[in-house]
Amino acid sequence: MQGEPEWLRQVRELQAIAQTGLAFTRDPYDRDRYEALRGLAARMLAERVGGDAAALRALFAAERGYATPKVDVRGAVFDESHRLLLVRETSDAGRWTLPGGWADVNQTASECALREIREESGYEARIVKLALLHDRARQGHQPVELHSIYKLFFLCTLTGGEARGSLETSEVRCFGEHEIPADLSTGRTLPHQIARLFAHHRDPALPTEFD
Repeated sequence: MQGEPEWLRQVRELQAIAQTGLAFTRDPYDRDRYEALRGLAARMLAERVGGDAAALRALFAAERGYATPKVDVRGAVFDESHRLLLVRETSDAGRWTLPGGWADVNQTASECALREIREESGYEARIVKLALLHDRARQGHQPVELHSIYKLFFLCTLTGGEARGSLETSEVRCFGEHEIPADLSTGRTLPHQIARLFAHHRDPALPTEFD
């Protein structure tokens, strides 16, 4: 698996230290130091990606409180023929992925996954188990992300509904294990994750895989 560049990990860590420090410090001098650290992280990122340091600093400043990873949920829905449901994104050049997205507040992770399945595919599903809990940075997703992200993959069975696209998806189809399209949206779903989800579908007693 391709790892993330070390400079990105450093920028992310600097930003997290600054954000958490600003959330808790009561010392005005420490506040200035944390603000300077945030500015340093923004400049480092700008030099690497050719962005505007002031705009990146404003982006960092929008993140407040103790710095924690963001949460992405995905639903691996299997039909009666043991095929996996995929949706074609309207973004990312129309590539295929498992239905899912950011977790919403005031909903459990499983509720978010079922909502994403419904909204992006038109299907209703039932959660069987949490199959994978991955740190996005450790799995080889491309492109790399500024934020630290946990990805939760729920194993599901199809219970109803019908295929229907959405503003985010242009096509909905089920694929057999050896029919998975090559043009996956690798920022969202990777081939080895799909392979593991088929393994969990065949044997639901497998323990949840993490990290």
